[in-house]
Amino acid sequence: MERPVHARSVHAEGLPKPVGPYSPGMVLDRLVFVSGQGATDPATGRLAGADVEAQTEQCLKNVAAILEAAGSGLPHVLRCGVFLVDMGEFPRMNAVYQRMFGDHRPARTTVQVSALPGEGLRVEIDAIACVP
Repeated sequence: MERPVHARSVHAEGLPKPVGPYSPGMVLDRLVFVSGQGATDPATGRLAGADVEAQTEQCLKNVAAILEAAGSGLPHVLRCGVFLVDMGEFPRMNAVYQRMFGDHRPARTTVQVSALPGEGLRVEIDAIACVP
């Protein structure tokens, strides 16, 4: 007999609403799936900055807020997807990513995309984590 699936949506206080018909995060059992997060600063409603460093940090802060609302956090991330509009900015994004994750090393894919949904957006990051 199949076990029923009990997934629930996760919303973090203060984060901007999604730009489309999707949830910021979904929890299934002990897994948390975080939708791609841009660099909108929830305090201002604007991009955290024009450069990839400021945007990467804000993306990961937004991911962390959703994870925390689900009972998880950056130390429990299993995988990230990073979407850059310019692969030439990879080293700068990577330095901030490494600082934000510290010694934790989730699996990761990084790809260059032709555009992201938001004027001036340089990077978007999604994640899969577990709830400890």
